[in-house]
Amino acid sequence: MTAVDISTPLPTTASVGAMGAFSGLTGYMTLGLMAKPKPMAAQTGESEVLITKDTQGFFIGPDTKATRSNTIEWPAPPEEMTVLKPYIFSVLPAGTVAIPQADPPPASTSTTQPSQQPNLYTTSVLQICSSLSLRVTQTLPFPFDAPQSSTVPVGTTAPPVPNANLRLLTSSPSKSRLFLLSTPTDRTAAAAEGSTIWEITMKPWSEQLDELVYDGQYPDALALLDSLDEATLPDKPQRRTRIRALNAVSQFRAGKFDDAIDTFIDLDFNPAKVVALYPEAVSGRLAVPVEKWIPLHGGPAPVEDDNKSMASTDTKEKASQENTTAADLLDAVAESGSALKNRLQKSALGMLMANNPAPPKDDDTASVVSKRKAPRHDEFHRSVETLVRFLTDRRPKLGSTLDAVGITPHNQHQQYPPLSKTAVEDLFALPDAPLSSLTPEQLLRYAQIVDTALYKAYLIIRPTLLSSLCRVANWCEVSEVESDLRSRKKYLELKDLYHGKGMHAKALELLREISEDETDLEDKLDPSIRYLQKLGPEHISQIFESARWIFNTDKDMAFQIFISEDVELPAQPVADYLEKIDPRLCIRFLEHLLEEKGENSTDFHDRLAALYLSQTLVAKKRGDEDLLRGMYDKLLKFIDTNDKFGIDRLYGLLSSTDLFEARAILLGRLGRHDQALELYVYRLQDYRKAEEYVPFVPSLMLRT
Repeated sequence: MTAVDISTPLPTTASVGAMGAFSGLTGYMTLGLMAKPKPMAAQTGESEVLITKDTQGFFIGPDTKATRSNTIEWPAPPEEMTVLKPYIFSVLPAGTVAIPQADPPPASTSTTQPSQQPNLYTTSVLQICSSLSLRVTQTLPFPFDAPQSSTVPVGTTAPPVPNANLRLLTSSPSKSRLFLLSTPTDRTAAAAEGSTIWEITMKPWSEQLDELVYDGQYPDALALLDSLDEATLPDKPQRRTRIRALNAVSQFRAGKFDDAIDTFIDLDFNPAKVVALYPEAVSGRLAVPVEKWIPLHGGPAPVEDDNKSMASTDTKEKASQENTTAADLLDAVAESGSALKNRLQKSALGMLMANNPAPPKDDDTASVVSKRKAPRHDEFHRSVETLVRFLTDRRPKLGSTLDAVGITPHNQHQQYPPLSKTAVEDLFALPDAPLSSLTPEQLLRYAQIVDTALYKAYLIIRPTLLSSLCRVANWCEVSEVESDLRSRKKYLELKDLYHGKGMHAKALELLREISEDETDLEDKLDPSIRYLQKLGPEHISQIFESARWIFNTDKDMAFQIFISEDVELPAQPVADYLEKIDPRLCIRFLEHLLEEKGENSTDFHDRLAALYLSQTLVAKKRGDEDLLRGMYDKLLKFIDTNDKFGIDRLYGLLSSTDLFEARAILLGRLGRHDQALELYVYRLQDYRKAEEYVPFVPSLMLRT
């Protein structure tokens, strides 16, 4: 019961109402001009009191200082005021509160009509505002049970509604109802009718929250929700999550991208719904029109107004003409300055830039303006930068969680269908929940959505980082981004993406397409050769198929595919493949296998000897002396020095030929020296070789 002095700030704005021009005056000047309104106070919290002064309400704490920077502004000094948490009830005099207009005149016609004073209620008004947001939530003119038409604006010929003095009967703060006493201002009516007690009850909290959400007042809904106990509202956590998401969408639409993304990260929100807020250039088939953002995130669907059906039709037609396609936006990124901004203004996100349009430039002033003011970073790029922050936050967490359940980018398609085969509705239906509570398939879908959107975002704002993203294992859905990469001629990144996904056929076909534009043979073939050299034996069929065109172009360069040190391919199928193309390629491969790799299998030694023989006979038949000399020399050296081939087998192939020197060597190695010597003397008539042969066979020396 102590008295303290409270200093309230000076009014910051003039109020419109009964006080008119004098509402900004305070102190003794006010007292000299008109009756000073009675002061009122009401407790709004455990440590806060609302105090009225003229047309303003100040929130004061126990230290006599203001607890809030904002104040309540009434159109006139309230006659009565009380608080029923979380609402502030004020009785305002007749002729001070404006009647809201249901349908304001169009902006195009406002300049042709003279300005009009707002219509005012002719009776006292009970105004209800939120103590949390200070926003007026309800306006009830007296009599409270009269239909809307009974409130007659000033200046009309209809009979006025009898007014009454209203008095608020203070209720217990814990109760959700309030009593109000009304007494007719006319003494005769007051004596005849007496006073009336009105009971004002509060709707259930769930209905109040639903109304705020329906009206798009998400901050107010959150403030109200935070003031409630979970025992009062059992589904408080679920409502809070939904309203926070809707508030984030509202912030996103207002250009507060960072605040929105922070909320989505905190809520572990479904990335499909986040990506859906972006144009098709980023979101692909997940793109959702602006008018469907709220229903997508759990809010009420918009209600069509019959009176605006024609206007909505015009708007849709205009939107269909102005909507920017993905390809258009991608092309626009390459443009500079105002041209990019003008095109982005036609997209859903570009509309955010309309509040700050770029000033027009003519030829005479363009250079001056460009030097004076740096170009503004457009809203579209800023929004995509914020999306990248969301995606890069999700990406490593998803990767580690998927790794823990045994799903990798390489085996994902073995267990689950690709993302492109999943309906958009199913992706939007994925839960908003921590990663630890998701199933393996849900985790995979999250990862695929995140990486696919990250690719598209990098393609627009950070194209130089694409290659690094493509070279690592990722969950990107190729079908969603390959057309964009092709249109931007990002062939290297697309090739790396194909390779990372194990789509080697597509990667090699892409390299073949690119090679058609090259004139230098090495530049034409080398990329495909290097790619094929790194494929392992599990891709042997693909190697054979993709190498064929390279062999048709240059056999020597193509041969390098099969003698690479990077991987070791199975020798038998490689030899079969090369022999079908050209037996001499098979000979080169077998020589490499025996000489460089030290292959000891008799099968390969026998095969090389047989190839030497067959190619010698082919050259002799064709009359190709150079080939004959080369192959026959290799055959002679091989059968004379190699001890891992089947001598009997090869001699069976040679016995019917006129390759006498080869036959002589084989006969000697079989121990049939007499026959070998006869071939040197009588068939070859090479007496020097016969003389050289004799000393190596002691039995022949004795006979000689």
